[in-house]
Amino acid sequence: MNDHITIVEVGPRDGLQNEKQPIDVATKIELVDRLSACGLPFVEAGSFVSPKWVPQMAGSAEVMAGITRRAGTAYPVLTPNMKGYEAAKEAGADIVAIFGAASESFSQKNINCSIAESIERFLPVIEAGRADGKRVRAYVSCVLGCPYEGEVELGEVVRVASALYEAGCYEVSLGDTIGVGTPAKARAMFKAVAESVPASALACHFHDTYGQALANVFACVEEGARVVDASVSGLGGCPYAKGATGNVATEDVVYMLEGLGCETGVDLPALMEVSRWISAELGRDVGSKVTRARSG
Repeated sequence: MNDHITIVEVGPRDGLQNEKQPIDVATKIELVDRLSACGLPFVEAGSFVSPKWVPQMAGSAEVMAGITRRAGTAYPVLTPNMKGYEAAKEAGADIVAIFGAASESFSQKNINCSIAESIERFLPVIEAGRADGKRVRAYVSCVLGCPYEGEVELGEVVRVASALYEAGCYEVSLGDTIGVGTPAKARAMFKAVAESVPASALACHFHDTYGQALANVFACVEEGARVVDASVSGLGGCPYAKGATGNVATEDVVYMLEGLGCETGVDLPALMEVSRWISAELGRDVGSKVTRARSG
């Protein structure tokens, strides 16, 4: 294939946000630093949301202040509203991310507003980012299924992704939040969105609940995706999805892409070391098949 694929590492944010045990700021800082040292071009470092709603993301300002910023790595953070945006700006974030959904029920349960209201809420963040010279990324959840509505209409995915791109987001990440997608559906979804939003402005974000995430990544890469979200050691999971096992593991994605002849710029052996370290810190098994296979 001989293409370059950009990996967006979401472990320190999406991966840690649903951990039940407390994680101290020093561990979060070390995780971000270890990941950036692997050559990852994007390491999502935290989330400026209310600690009441996402306790694990408390201390994101301290994380941003404590990390060692590596040339060639950007450190996006999640910002749900202007209050979050201002805090992220104060913390020196270079990229901020907003998060919407293609499902009305999920939007109401997750961010307490309709899809239309969420987009209106994001507009000031996008405009402020443009004025401040910061890039704004968008996440769209439930692109292949919703825990409340079941299958999500493809037209809604296209509509929401297009609205966020047209509003000024430089990239839209298409998320299979509950991990129910299969390769044919993932391919059809990406192709449909790419008819309205340039493929170069799209990312894919798959959870591995049904063991389909790598196959879904492959299908989207074949369809033209050149940005893939992944989480070291497969950390994460959706609190709304029964049996959710987390994001696709970054090591497994890198291994597959290298096998396809794609370049990622990521040091896979170093990344596997990070996977082993954070898994030990969290007292959990390594979630990457590649790392487990090479740990014997």
